[in-house]
Amino acid sequence: MKHFFSALFLLVAFAPLIAQPVKQHGKLKVIGSQLVDQHNKPLVLNGMSFGWSCFHPRFYTAGAVKWLVKDWNSNVVRAALGVEPKRGYLEDSATSMRLIKTVVDAAIQEGVYVIIDWHSHNINLKEARAFFKEMATTYKGHPNIIYEIFNEPDYETWPEVKAYSEDIISTIRAIDPTNIILVGSPHWDQDILLPANDPIKGYDNLMYTVHFYAATHKQELRDRTDAAIAKGLPIFISESAGMEATGDGPLNEAEWQKWIDWMEAKKLSWITWSVSDKNETCSVLNTSASSDGNWETKDLKESGQKTRAYLRKKKN
Repeated sequence: MKHFFSALFLLVAFAPLIAQPVKQHGKLKVIGSQLVDQHNKPLVLNGMSFGWSCFHPRFYTAGAVKWLVKDWNSNVVRAALGVEPKRGYLEDSATSMRLIKTVVDAAIQEGVYVIIDWHSHNINLKEARAFFKEMATTYKGHPNIIYEIFNEPDYETWPEVKAYSEDIISTIRAIDPTNIILVGSPHWDQDILLPANDPIKGYDNLMYTVHFYAATHKQELRDRTDAAIAKGLPIFISESAGMEATGDGPLNEAEWQKWIDWMEAKKLSWITWSVSDKNETCSVLNTSASSDGNWETKDLKESGQKTRAYLRKKKN
């Protein structure tokens, strides 16, 4: 009985660390091409991205964040700030900021990492600079924060993306000198060899994003990313899923599993798209899903069920 109570005490004492990854791993940094925690141990972040804030605002709630952490075992969430579309940041910055801060504040409360994602395909330098200045000022000192400064450049060249990124990185670093910053690459985060051959210099704790949708992107993109890593480029898979790049169509489960196995072998962090209820394969929720979590199996589409099952198997 004595041993039972000793074990119970240890379980209770260490439960907060298990439940709150930020307490366990602390401030993140990059060593070489690897994301590591405060103990310099490799860390893999896995979790969910919310859908565009302007299209799916009803899920930008503290309850949804809490459910993704407690039930789905996410150690990171991604808040995707819609920029150009109707009701996005350019049209209604106040509402957009409120939605993003709700998710960020909830992630801090739950003790997980959170990606603040400028979810745009175009360069909006002035607006992005103002946004990240406010985010860095509001959240500096919180080890939870990861900045994703350009979701998916589409037709911009790498010199254009690089110049934009250097400007935004400088803005953030003037306020927050150390938190991780994620940098996009041309062609929807596919041309990762461009920054690998010409990386941004003069700043620490930068990582570069690759996005994949397994029914479209296969071994060629993995090989390209392997080549970038071999050149020393730190990679973060900030958006991914198992269907076609349109976000729709059937899941390619075999190829998705190849991606997962490859990412695990490489110790790469990955995020699944997305917490939303649109009539498409990549939206993990059905319209029956509550805005505040507590989702049952009937509330989850196939991609949601599979992502949840995988996350629940992992040990954060």
